[in-house]
Amino acid sequence: MLLQDRIAFVTAAGAGIGRAGALAMAAQGAKVVVTDLAHASASETAALIISSGGIAEAMRLDVTDDDALTRAINDTASRYGKLDILHSHAGIQIPGKLDQITPADMDNSWRLNVRAHFVAAQAAIAIMKLQRSGSIIITASNSGVQYDREMIAYTTTKHAVIAMTKQIAVDYARYNIRCNALCPGFVDTTFNAGFEAQMGGRLALEDYVATLIPMRRFGRVDEISDSIVFLASDKSSFMTGHALVIDGAESL
Repeated sequence: MLLQDRIAFVTAAGAGIGRAGALAMAAQGAKVVVTDLAHASASETAALIISSGGIAEAMRLDVTDDDALTRAINDTASRYGKLDILHSHAGIQIPGKLDQITPADMDNSWRLNVRAHFVAAQAAIAIMKLQRSGSIIITASNSGVQYDREMIAYTTTKHAVIAMTKQIAVDYARYNIRCNALCPGFVDTTFNAGFEAQMGGRLALEDYVATLIPMRRFGRVDEISDSIVFLASDKSSFMTGHALVIDGAESL
């Protein structure tokens, strides 16, 4: 298996892409620490992994709490003796143009879409430098390589986190640590609520997907989770600082 006996720490793994990635990594042999703001959701993901013969534990985690996030990553490495994979996935989608969102909206976007990834990566790097190995995957979005209409907070922060990912990659490649950004397009999960509201409802979102995405459909969570396994594994051993866009050609 591609990830046999590797230790993975995943944020926002209680549903959607985060859950799919945790399940996929476990299926490839990783021991997964599943975290989510909702402990029940994290527990459901861990239970699914265990019922399939994998190894997982669940943890409630608010990634905006710097101390809690750092402590959770450090504790994971201490208990298991290492940390091979960090998938920092938590994020938020707040729709609106410049004159429609508040400074508090921008702060909330920055806190989840950039700062939480920074804190998680900083904690992981300290461990991985000593190991001289590791893979950090930070969820950005295809919104980080294009400009969505009326989504200034989301687009700004997603561009920023891709820049941060690339900077981490060049600074720590010498330690055999890789850092890549995962950039999904429209995947049919509840995370699309912001875009759905901005577009005027579910039917409008479905029309957008059917007409303006060249592949004319939503992505599936398994199509994203396959890429998470790829980025976590030695299959991408010479790949770092990359923004891996998976969006049916929407951003082209």
